Amino acid sequence: MGQRLNRCLDVSVALPPLRRRLLLLFIMLFLWLYMFYSCAGSCAGLTTRGSAAPSRAAPPLLPGEPGEESSLEEQRAAPDAGSPISSFFNGSGTKRLPQAIIIGVKKGGTRALLEFLRVHPDVRAVGAEPHFFDRNYERGLAWYRDLMPRTLEGQITMEKTPSYFVTKEAPARISSMCKGTKLIVVVRDPVTRAISDYTQTLSKKPDIPTFESLTFKNRTTGLIDTSWSAIQIGIYAKHLENWLLHFPLGQILFVSGERLISDPAGELGRVQDFLGLKRIITDKHFYFNKTKGFPCLKKAEGSSKPHCLGKTKGRTHPDIDQEVVQRLRDFYRPFNMKFYQMTGQDFGWD
Repeated sequence: MGQRLNRCLDVSVALPPLRRRLLLLFIMLFLWLYMFYSCAGSCAGLTTRGSAAPSRAAPPLLPGEPGEESSLEEQRAAPDAGSPISSFFNGSGTKRLPQAIIIGVKKGGTRALLEFLRVHPDVRAVGAEPHFFDRNYERGLAWYRDLMPRTLEGQITMEKTPSYFVTKEAPARISSMCKGTKLIVVVRDPVTRAISDYTQTLSKKPDIPTFESLTFKNRTTGLIDTSWSAIQIGIYAKHLENWLLHFPLGQILFVSGERLISDPAGELGRVQDFLGLKRIITDKHFYFNKTKGFPCLKKAEGSSKPHCLGKTKGRTHPDIDQEVVQRLRDFYRPFNMKFYQMTGQDFGWD
């Protein structure tokens, strides 16, 4: 060891004076940068741990506030609290605001789509629904970003909250965060979707009125109660009009909930293309589960075992009066036609 050290010293001594000075300058610069970044990381960690009082937190970024764009860019690029040097070497990545969001619709197949997408190595997504743009907006973008998983360069950060599609304020709020955000909407036959919505509520509240009684304001006259959320969500054209005030149609992808079941690889191919991803998720990733009645993953994210969605998915629907079903189809038909025209897609619900 001593001989190796002597040889190293001999080499440094043998260097010409100019090169020796440059070497020393480089070493001093490296040590200065290391101390600076280590200190910055430690200070950031202390600030995070010491800011227990909400009043010390950064104020929420709301639409239209001065300096919003620069603050957003800083948050997109800012790493988590801790040493930047260690973050660089351990490859943990950074927390970024989502570049793509699944905004709807409830009971359309959003959970299945997200689970399928998470198989892709370049997709990182939040598991739980953040509900930032409808319920937690006052918490600010810094809070929202902190919910996101860490991503590496080239990976996409995603989240899904189906209620965004029917939230009036959501389009402006997402546009304010980033006008280039890509939006995905999973849609399904609105009649089937309404029954599925009711089935979910029924499983939690068995004493609720029947589907038939909730559907009508007056069953004798056949007047549909559009104030009931199960009915109101399925008027897709009405909700889409609000989104098109803030986003171009080309920035929104409409996924068929029916085709997500019958041809998951085909729909996932469209989604991967839309997100600018290599088509990695293909037929080989799926098998059809006859018991549940929809496709499952042969291997889920981070697992070598087959994976199907939980028991809350694929519930058996109650028997609904077919006259009521037909009246609902008649009610939705003009809205469906308009939705087909707006999106340029015929989903075949009629």
